Amino acid sequence: MTEPWRDPLLPVSVRVADLLERMTLEEKAGQLAGFWALPADPGTPVAPMEDDSGESAPGLDDIVAHGLGQLTRVYGTAPITAEAGMARLASLQQQVTGAGRFGIPAVAHEECLTGFMTFGATVFPAPPAWGASFDPGLVRRMAAAIGAGMRRVGVHQGLAPVLDVVRDYRWGRTEECIGEDPYLVGAIGTAYVQGLEGAGVVATLKHFAGYSASRGGRNMAPVASGPREFADVLVEPFVRALREGGARSVMNSYTDVDGVPVAADERLLTELLRGELGFSGVVVADYYAVSFLETRHGVTGSRGAAGALALTAGIDVELPTARCYGEPLTALVRSGTVPEELVDRAAERVLRQKAELGLLDPGWEPVKPEPVDLDPPENRALARLLAERSTVLLANDGTLPLRPCRVAISGPYADDPQAFLGCYSFPNHVALPGDPGLEIPTLGEALTAEGFTVTADDPDVHVLVLGDRAGMFGRGTSGEGCDAETLDLPGDQAELAAAVLDSEVPTVLVVVSGRPYALGTLAERASAVVQAFFPGEEGGTALARILSGAAEPSGRLPVSIPRQAGGQPGTYLHARLGGRTDWSSVDPTPLFPFGHGLSWTSFTCSELSVDPVAATDGAVTVSVTVRNVGEVAGTEVVQLYLSDPVASVVRPQRWLAGFARVELPPGAAARVTFAVHADRTSFTGLDLRRRVEPGEIGVAVGRSSGDLPLQGSFTLDGPVRHPGADRVLSVPVDIVPIP
Repeated sequence: MTEPWRDPLLPVSVRVADLLERMTLEEKAGQLAGFWALPADPGTPVAPMEDDSGESAPGLDDIVAHGLGQLTRVYGTAPITAEAGMARLASLQQQVTGAGRFGIPAVAHEECLTGFMTFGATVFPAPPAWGASFDPGLVRRMAAAIGAGMRRVGVHQGLAPVLDVVRDYRWGRTEECIGEDPYLVGAIGTAYVQGLEGAGVVATLKHFAGYSASRGGRNMAPVASGPREFADVLVEPFVRALREGGARSVMNSYTDVDGVPVAADERLLTELLRGELGFSGVVVADYYAVSFLETRHGVTGSRGAAGALALTAGIDVELPTARCYGEPLTALVRSGTVPEELVDRAAERVLRQKAELGLLDPGWEPVKPEPVDLDPPENRALARLLAERSTVLLANDGTLPLRPCRVAISGPYADDPQAFLGCYSFPNHVALPGDPGLEIPTLGEALTAEGFTVTADDPDVHVLVLGDRAGMFGRGTSGEGCDAETLDLPGDQAELAAAVLDSEVPTVLVVVSGRPYALGTLAERASAVVQAFFPGEEGGTALARILSGAAEPSGRLPVSIPRQAGGQPGTYLHARLGGRTDWSSVDPTPLFPFGHGLSWTSFTCSELSVDPVAATDGAVTVSVTVRNVGEVAGTEVVQLYLSDPVASVVRPQRWLAGFARVELPPGAAARVTFAVHADRTSFTGLDLRRRVEPGEIGVAVGRSSGDLPLQGSFTLDGPVRHPGADRVLSVPVDIVPIP
């Protein structure tokens, strides 16, 4: 007779309850631990940064007897082919299932921020490029492709997307973020979640919450965000990705918020995340975050106490490997210090997810090793399309697109293909010396393929490639632990650019970076400026197609480009006194604002129509006509911003409320209509409750946050309203061609 927990026809809740009743404390605790699958060669480093406890990590034999929750990065730790990785994963899973009484497999998780992070897998553009595309549908397709590859080789969970909203460009992990606006981050991040989850892979939202608001833009530094910024900016993208995306996992932030480490904050991980936001999935610890409660935050004095704090707060699984959730935690439960109900609570969540993934079903078997192409042509085509759609043309005097000519290419990253890749790509993350495991054309090679003569002598145009080299913990100029003191271009790049611009040869600046840099007078002197945010393995080809005119630069800035290196550590999302005023000698006005981007053609935006009045629980429509008045086809990104001239708390000067990518042939037009619910004006009030207030709401439509020619308003009529958990989070858009 099949035990109830093994019966896939029974409800998951019934199966999990039956299994929990059969488990000992140690078996339940075993489901809360991860294990980092060490390389086959003893002594090989596991990761760029190890745990700083000074202790040796336990081996699999030491912890697997009572079961195991997760296997950490079987594919993403050392160079390994897909077939060898499948064999390694199968061997580990057989060891896990063969050791315990119940034979329950582990969840296998991997990083997937710029694609499945393993040797030889497609490296897609980095998250700021997703934001620059303003194209949720394309990002959803990318995530689905990533998930399909992961699922095929036996991976169950992906540690992406990052939903941290950029607050300070100096932060090294800016390159992992989608942008500086919570609506854009929410829309693009939700699309990624939908693609990954639709492929059968658990999406993990990170880093909940506040990580990007660390003081001074320093990694893991304390966060001093107030409750309104925290709720209305930092948490908001998570709300949408949970409700509309259906993400089944969340990862905590490393930081402390106002003195409380997030990993130990029950208010955030339980009361807010589960109580207010309704999350019912699994919370996993960022790597070593539970240990850091003892070793870095200093809020506990032992491993067991750290585990107890994290478990009480709401972290279900300790990653990457067991240190605090194993014997130290069960000892505290046995002594009566920690209630066993907390272990039951976390184990129930883990087992419920394993049931959903089929890991409790009879007859489950690990994937069988077979040759798998993790970088198929369709993936490369998708990577190139996203790289093209995310490239931003910042300035152009008519030099671009280039006609057939002699081109000189120089700069620190002109011949470095890995400069196109982000920190969480396998070649840069694991630091393979000179072997990315992929074909990555340089910009020079790609321009040659486009028919240009690349030469160092007597060029007609000079293409200067500047920017970042992504790495980990000081191994690059961008990436985790690679924070910047200023927003100057790294090293002597500004001096190099100035020297090249002194020549009489027209110069195109191509910036390939993970964060925006202050371009100041360099941009003003250049013939054209192109910005790409780590465009991935097809970045060289995409940039060559943009420069040649074979493709259109339809990207728009997901972050502002500052003018001065120290003048704009914040973002466009500021109050009136956060911008230029007579009360300060510092002008933070960016050189290129959020949402900016040029095209090969010109557009007009006209005929604004706004419903004059709506109830505080109603909606208005905002309509404009966009027309291609140029001679070639092009794409305009129509952007809708709202403002609240009089409110009970200080509000941003404007905020993005909706956007639409509109593709038009020359001379064609379309009517773009936004359906704006009153909930999109809501904010956290004086009593820390979300509210919709009656009164005037400003409307502005245009091409960027700094170019809004159409201005109007509507009035919200009725009482103050406190929207609930079902509040409207998005602004639907309707695009109708005009005959």
